[in-house]
Amino acid sequence: MTDTTPSFPTLLQRFFVDHLRHQRAVSPCTVAAYRDTFKLLLGFTEKRIGKSPTNLTLLDLNADLILAFLDHLERDRANSVRSRNARLSAIRVFLKYAAHEDLSALAVIERSLAVPQKRHDKQVLGYLTRPEVEAVINAPDPKTWAGRRDRALFAFLYNTGARVSEAIDLQVGSVILETAPVVHLHGKGRKRRSVPLWKETARTLKQWMQDLNDRSADAYLFPNSSGGRLSRSSVRQRLDLAVDVAGVVVASIRSKSISPHTFRHSTAMHLLQSGVDLTVIALWLGHEDISTTHVYMEADLAMKEDALSRLQPVNAVGVRYRPPDKLMHFLQSL
Repeated sequence: MTDTTPSFPTLLQRFFVDHLRHQRAVSPCTVAAYRDTFKLLLGFTEKRIGKSPTNLTLLDLNADLILAFLDHLERDRANSVRSRNARLSAIRVFLKYAAHEDLSALAVIERSLAVPQKRHDKQVLGYLTRPEVEAVINAPDPKTWAGRRDRALFAFLYNTGARVSEAIDLQVGSVILETAPVVHLHGKGRKRRSVPLWKETARTLKQWMQDLNDRSADAYLFPNSSGGRLSRSSVRQRLDLAVDVAGVVVASIRSKSISPHTFRHSTAMHLLQSGVDLTVIALWLGHEDISTTHVYMEADLAMKEDALSRLQPVNAVGVRYRPPDKLMHFLQSL
């Protein structure tokens, strides 16, 4: 490394502050995901080679160390292959950035970039039938403030196919309920999209807004009891309660693993089954690449093939590590 070549700590800080936030303008969720990856990587590296994060160099991030880190995630932290690959993707983005800043480490970086993503079986797509969706939406108690909010939130998630982050960040001013009801969502990568609202959803949201103490344009549409931002974990907890109640009404719900994202899958599948074109569904969900949306077509086809196989033909026989280090402190502050 020459005198003009930035140190590893400097490179990492520039990567987060200049490259991710300013040049690429990625979302706060992306910054947080990358931050968590490097907190884990730096903690692992210090234990493995005995160097503090501020004393590391790019040469230390060789292919062997990265492979060992990925194995550690799966073996010791019980990460899924999908999570492992997501961590590797974050490291790759940094290494590609660093390759332009420190040419002396280019050979090591190229070998590290060659570490492959791990293959894994495709997860079976989970979604709800229409009766199951209705049962979950109607499960919260309409006599309570939280119950009415949950009903409005679940109906909104199903109508729009919105991600949980999009729903809990949604402000009152982003919802238009007059004439042609529509909502303006801010998705991944700060991308904005508009999704039409069904009349029933618009009516539910209009009724819900009467319960809001703060109806100003920048107020949260689905706040917590204090008027602040509802957390992802709270949405999950409220949904779990609703699913328990709904399972009494529709027994098939009990055998399904249901998360807030299940509404998104259900929206896409029901649109597809109603004859809506894949390109429209991609726009509806905010998919930048239509190939992402093809998973729903594959799931629908698999469902039909399964139904066909059941139909008999005629006459047939029937503890986290946090070292006191300046670079780790910087990552913690992001």
